[in-house]
Amino acid sequence: MDTLQRAVERNLIAFDKEQKYITYLRQGKKRNFQNPEEKVQAETFCRLVLEYGYSADRIEMFSTVAMGVAVKQADIIVYADDEREQPYIVVECKSPEVSEMEFKQAVEQAFSYAYAIAGTTKFIWVTKGNKQEFYRFDKEKNKRIIEVDLPYYGEAKAKKYKYAKGGFYRDRIRGKEERVKTDDVEPVAESELTRIFKQAHDALWAGGELNPSQAFDELDKLIFCKVWDERNCKKGEPYKFQIFSDHEDDAKNLAALKQRVFELYDKGKDKDPEIFNKPIDLSVERIKTVVEYFQGISFSKTDLDSKGKAFETFLGAYFRGEFGQYFTPRNVVKFAVEALPITNEHRVLDTSCGSGGFLLYVLDKVRRQADKYFDSDNPDEKVDHYNYWHTFAGKNLFGIEINDQISRVAKMNMIIHDDGHTNVVTYDGLYQIDHIARTKNNAGFREESFDFIVTNPPFGSIVKQSEKAYMQVDKATAPYYNFALKETNWIDAKLKGKHTATGRENQSTEVLFIEQGHKFLKEGGYLAVVVPDGILTNSSSQYVRDSIEEKFRIVGVVSLPQTAFANTGAGVKSSILFLKKHAAATTEDIRNKKRGLQDRIAEAANLLPTFEAWERERREKLKPLLKDKTEENDEKKKAIAEEYGEKIDEFKEDLEERYQAGKREILDYPILMAIADNIGYDAAGKNTYRILSREEYEDANGAKFIKEIQQNDLFTTELIKRRELKDGKDTETTVGETVMPDTGIVGELRRFIDLIETGQDRFFVSALS
Repeated sequence: MDTLQRAVERNLIAFDKEQKYITYLRQGKKRNFQNPEEKVQAETFCRLVLEYGYSADRIEMFSTVAMGVAVKQADIIVYADDEREQPYIVVECKSPEVSEMEFKQAVEQAFSYAYAIAGTTKFIWVTKGNKQEFYRFDKEKNKRIIEVDLPYYGEAKAKKYKYAKGGFYRDRIRGKEERVKTDDVEPVAESELTRIFKQAHDALWAGGELNPSQAFDELDKLIFCKVWDERNCKKGEPYKFQIFSDHEDDAKNLAALKQRVFELYDKGKDKDPEIFNKPIDLSVERIKTVVEYFQGISFSKTDLDSKGKAFETFLGAYFRGEFGQYFTPRNVVKFAVEALPITNEHRVLDTSCGSGGFLLYVLDKVRRQADKYFDSDNPDEKVDHYNYWHTFAGKNLFGIEINDQISRVAKMNMIIHDDGHTNVVTYDGLYQIDHIARTKNNAGFREESFDFIVTNPPFGSIVKQSEKAYMQVDKATAPYYNFALKETNWIDAKLKGKHTATGRENQSTEVLFIEQGHKFLKEGGYLAVVVPDGILTNSSSQYVRDSIEEKFRIVGVVSLPQTAFANTGAGVKSSILFLKKHAAATTEDIRNKKRGLQDRIAEAANLLPTFEAWERERREKLKPLLKDKTEENDEKKKAIAEEYGEKIDEFKEDLEERYQAGKREILDYPILMAIADNIGYDAAGKNTYRILSREEYEDANGAKFIKEIQQNDLFTTELIKRRELKDGKDTETTVGETVMPDTGIVGELRRFIDLIETGQDRFFVSALS
């Protein structure tokens, strides 16, 4: 039950009907509950009574304190006696939004109150809700000592550790081992986790002491330590990623904290040296600051979707502008992954994985499959459930990302989502596959070995032949990329006869990634790739479409709205292309059929004789004009050139139209074509779902929930929201989100792929024979 709800039931506080105001009943004070700081004060007061056990009658709120000639107000003072003459705890509360500098000022403010009031104050608590600091205070010795918590009522000392796995730790007390009750780390809501990410980053950045990129990298390392600590802490042990108070000397406590964090980092690095290649570069004070933000929360217990959304929101806020290309919108990712029949037995790759969006949803899909076979809450099935998805994550899930910082983001994203980072490597995904495997010492990157590739390659980037070896054309050997060669139209090829292909000066990355996907895939494997619509429609990209139709069965083309990538800073109209790799024999058969069609069209149109005849005519007409160089003759020569140029262009257009029509007969098979106008959000990121139904219900414990069905063109989603009183307000928090896979375009595509896989579609190989 929410702390404020319990306090209402205990007659400690009350709210008005609109919940705009809170009344502290024992103190007889009414306050504005719309003020964020007041919400922290209310929560803190209620915790002092309900959690720490102090009497509400011994707590004075908003107490006047004389500071020389000035008069100020302490937020909360807890007294050791009923007469309220012996101050024991001074509490200073701040809004969750205050900066690190403002929080430090609040600490000093709390100590100034402790100095000003009677000299019996023993403890200081400064809080802004998502960050706490505790101190033991000795006025006579002018000494402050960091504590991890307040003592509970009746205890003389606070605990050495605030958080331990299982809610207790073992300690030797009076010569024997005893269990000391403590807190365990707890899950956190998406909105609060987003705020913690941002404030911890801002605290490291500190307005310019570190640049934002450095601050992000260091925060990444510390989050890694936090997750590693949760996974490797044994029940009954204190977590290492927290402030300890087991020395009377603060310097020793902080030095021990730094050592523990560095050990966590080094142990993780030893297991996976790919994740970070530089040591933590922070002062112990900065480390303490970040630890204070994260020490009480649990990544492992926090709902998978909540921590995923929080991390993505933080990343989106941080990596704006030039980094937008590395983030594929969630609904596009969900759609592509849900459409494909991926299981834990398949090998899956993203050749330009960015922040890891596709990999995360593939992992989530396999984890949901594990839920169907095993109950993760059942001790007898827990290991099988874990092995089902975790073995897949460690052995079958791969990603490549060229940008070093974004690659580390992808790895951290995977770690926060419970793992799958092992085979995410930092490299140019367009390099020769064996070169990637050797350089990254990962034999998992092999040609023709992947069942599925899901990717959103960068658009508009150009790879120059002079800069990349894989773009260079050597006359002695075949080029690595056929798309590195200049294409020759089939008509020109027949007119010129034998010709030597020459290399391109450059090629766009999106085109090269399609060919690289073909190299990575097994025969029969699927490629789902986001492409700019120019590849599908521009006449200059006909050679790309020709190659695709030879190497792949085109399964589906789903057109996305112009606004699909607006939030990531891209405005290119795009589609998702679903392709299934042909067997080599099928590809060769298609090429032979196309060559045969070209031969028939060329023969029927008398292609070579017609061009030769026109060339003779053109020369005959030019002969008399070559003797005298006059302005009039120049005009006549220009007119002749235009005449035959138009003839040739019209003739070629006619032949090309005949060829395309003939190809449609040869490559006659169904393709799923769909246009998605509504994909759940608009250009500003605003929700555009259609709500189909909304149903409220209660579970066996009386908790209130809402089941909401939302729909867009891609899929329908079932949301489960928990409804409860939080901070005095009736709130709805999403606790579950499930794509209904048989709905919308994704349902149609899944059914269509199933027909292909079971041989029930009109597969075109039979039409070619």
